[in-house]
Amino acid sequence: MKVTVQQIDQLIKEWQTLQPVNPKYQQEIDKKFRLEFNYNSNHIEGNTLTYGETALLLFFDKTSGNHDLREFEEMKAHDVAFDIVKKWSQNTEYPLNERDLKNLHEILLVRPFWKDAITSNGTTTRRQIEIGNYKKYPNSVLLQNGEIFHYTSPEDTPIEMGELISWYRSEEEKKELHPVALAALLHYKFVRIHPFDDGNGRMSRLLMNFVLLKYGLPPVVIKASDKKNYLFALNQADTGDLNAFITYVSAQLTWSLELSIKGAKGESLEEEDDIDKEIAIWKRQQNTPHQESIRSNASIYTLYFQHGLRELILEFEESHRPFHEMFHQIRPYFIIDQIPLRINVASTLEEFDKEMNYFASETQIRSTNIDFGINLIEYKFNLKETFDLKPQLKVNLNFSNYTIGHNQHILLTKNYTEGISEEERQKIIATVKKDTFSAIKKLSEGK
Repeated sequence: MKVTVQQIDQLIKEWQTLQPVNPKYQQEIDKKFRLEFNYNSNHIEGNTLTYGETALLLFFDKTSGNHDLREFEEMKAHDVAFDIVKKWSQNTEYPLNERDLKNLHEILLVRPFWKDAITSNGTTTRRQIEIGNYKKYPNSVLLQNGEIFHYTSPEDTPIEMGELISWYRSEEEKKELHPVALAALLHYKFVRIHPFDDGNGRMSRLLMNFVLLKYGLPPVVIKASDKKNYLFALNQADTGDLNAFITYVSAQLTWSLELSIKGAKGESLEEEDDIDKEIAIWKRQQNTPHQESIRSNASIYTLYFQHGLRELILEFEESHRPFHEMFHQIRPYFIIDQIPLRINVASTLEEFDKEMNYFASETQIRSTNIDFGINLIEYKFNLKETFDLKPQLKVNLNFSNYTIGHNQHILLTKNYTEGISEEERQKIIATVKKDTFSAIKKLSEGK
């Protein structure tokens, strides 16, 4: 949705005419934005707390769900960081500075931790993430097309961050840029530097909202469900089209202004997707700890046909097709272990579909794990010594959850009521594909 400056200004004017807002109504508006911003900004970066679990944590300081402790910690820390940014915005004399940004980053990330990373030449590594300090190593990112996108080098980061702060102060003093443009450009320029090892996306969205709040505007919420369009707008800015990202932020501010105007008039802030979230939360509560949340033939059947396991298998097979021409024979396989099978190994997905259909009618729980993979047989291009590879994913069907692993590493753990999202499938496939390629290169070179 494209939004003009005139449309934004018209909504801003309407919002301003409703000031001051009834304290009761303002409390509801603040509560709505607190939940939406914390949930979505963290969800974009991979936090798996649901909407309901986030509300329970923020408003009642209680936890639920099967999550890593770090996810709860970072959600609470993000809430604290948002509150700090709001306090900055209320001080008209506050000068944005690097020291405070480093302190904010330290609060946001809570404590140092280890994380997978990509080196400047594209190889994977594992690195301890520092908090409150600028990066010491390049934090390049691998794009979907296989190319590596390089952010500002560690050596140039302090210089460019100093220039960014100077630019912001200068633009604020000149007052020539529209507040939305200033907020969007500060976000983009910060994330283009990527000054920290981790947390740059969350920091950039906090800074964007610092500007908007300072000008008396509501915060912008980048919905996790709109992540694809958000990243595309950032990609357009990378090519020089800064207006594309400003336009995108303007569209999101439209939602915030319209919501705020409704709230200021005492109207309900409930949205259609809020109802969907409440229904989903209620259904999960009704199903726990009954059939759908523990291992059963029905839950395994649902996982495969409705919760994304079948799609993962298809995407796994598709992702490995570039390797097919390197080998003389290609044999996909699917195995259900430790059960009396009608077929032990299925050569096609259709055969495996038939086998999985039996889960709907069987009464005895028959399976504890499922393996699927591809036998890559006889590498073509090594005349001295050929080799085979067997890239594989293993699904362990535990009593109260399932895991998906590769090369002795667990890549995903979920309850049976939770499906495998598209983003999660992409991460799993990318990991296996990179491992397969690394193994081929290593073996073909005789290492």
